[in-house]
Amino acid sequence: MLIRYGVSTGFASLGSVKNCMLASSAVFRRQQFLIRSLGGYSDHIEPRRMQDIRSMSGTTFEADAENVMREITPVLDPSKHKGQAGKIAVIGGCREYTGAPYFAAISALKIGADLSHVFCTKDAAPVIKSYSPELIVHPILEESYNISGLEDEERRRISSKILAEVDKWMERFDCLVVGPGLGRDPYLLECVSEIMKHARQSNVPIVIDGDGLFLVTNSIDLVSGYPLAVLTPNVNEYKRLVQKVLNCEVNDRDAPELLQSLAKQIGGVTILQKGKSDLISDGEIAKSVSIYSSPRRCGGQGDILSGSVAVFLSWARAKGKATTSQMNPTVLGCIAGSALLRKAASLAFKDKKRSTLTTDIIECLGRSLEDICPAC
Repeated sequence: MLIRYGVSTGFASLGSVKNCMLASSAVFRRQQFLIRSLGGYSDHIEPRRMQDIRSMSGTTFEADAENVMREITPVLDPSKHKGQAGKIAVIGGCREYTGAPYFAAISALKIGADLSHVFCTKDAAPVIKSYSPELIVHPILEESYNISGLEDEERRRISSKILAEVDKWMERFDCLVVGPGLGRDPYLLECVSEIMKHARQSNVPIVIDGDGLFLVTNSIDLVSGYPLAVLTPNVNEYKRLVQKVLNCEVNDRDAPELLQSLAKQIGGVTILQKGKSDLISDGEIAKSVSIYSSPRRCGGQGDILSGSVAVFLSWARAKGKATTSQMNPTVLGCIAGSALLRKAASLAFKDKKRSTLTTDIIECLGRSLEDICPAC
């Protein structure tokens, strides 16, 4: 059942801390009270007990994630050619961070995308290439230390060259993932900002994670009013977004309403707020994914999520009106990506326990999807 969270008429001044929260739902508060009475959500609660708690609490905005995956995952058709199952590009990777773009790009392939590209700095490219021959790596991005001492005109020439190189590929991509391993170098972020503007002009969906969220939080106009943008903030990234856009603090008691208000205020982007339960909103609806995951919080899971959402989003868009769901394709992509990561993490943890690594979770993506959507 779909629950729509309306914006309160009392929410007149977004600049006021007192008025930034929407009127909370009495039903939702009772649900939360019941959950707290039962001991609250915990990463250590068994999956069956988690399901029982959700059923008793009546949390009706919980997404039917498995059916979403079944509906948007394409069948394996021998008549199709390479590229029709998805072409994903990751914009990220610098000399300090090479794992994150690899995790995002390889996850897209493991789920079922046909091609996965990485646009990274020249220093990062050899390392990322060494991780896997499956990825198409473009060593074209530059950091400030490589162009220090150059005149402004030469710096602009290099920026134009980088943009032209990405533009050659842009129309081929079904989705961009911006941010994994990007870093915060000013010149690099400036170039990526231009890439995002061109992606908007080409109507290419953009999933933004990691340092891409740092960029967007400080330049909201990059995504404002773009319905094909997806933001995937963690707890701290979400707090910064709320403070920047709504000028208030996060209040977990009214989490769905606040998330919906934030998405609407940014202009209809879709936000996947990561947490014990992932909350998703495009400004019109709010959905939750609470499938049991894993108590092991190794770094890199957010990169898997961004690559997963990119693939499912592209599949949902390809399905178009062929789906029975009336939800936005970006919301469908977020629901499916969140659910698959959680299932894969749970499966990996059963085998590896405390030693579970991101690579172990990646290896479980295919099995987890196969359990829900058999290839044959």
